[in-house]
Amino acid sequence: MTRKKTPGKKYKLKTHKSTAKRFRMTGTGKIVRTKGGQSHFRRRASKRTKNQFGKMILVEGSGFKKRIKRLAPYMGKYKANPTARTAK
Repeated sequence: MTRKKTPGKKYKLKTHKSTAKRFRMTGTGKIVRTKGGQSHFRRRASKRTKNQFGKMILVEGSGFKKRIKRLAPYMGKYKANPTARTAK
C-alpha cells in the first residue's frame, strides 16, 4: 500500500508591525516613507523645513528595500483603505 504524498504546509510569515506602519508601497511598487522629527521642537524649524514634513520620501538603496520587504512581506498585497469596488 502506497501513501499519498501531501504537500508541505505553507506557514504565514509574521509582519514586523512598526515597519508596516512606517513604510508604504505605491501602486508602481516603490517603497516610500515619511520624515521623522515631526512631533516636537517645530517652532525653531523654518517654514520650508516644516512644509517638507508632509512629503513622502522614496526609499533608495537595494539593501534597505530588501530588508523592508523581508520585515513586511505582505505590504504590497493588501491595501489599508480598499476602494468601494474591492470592498463588497
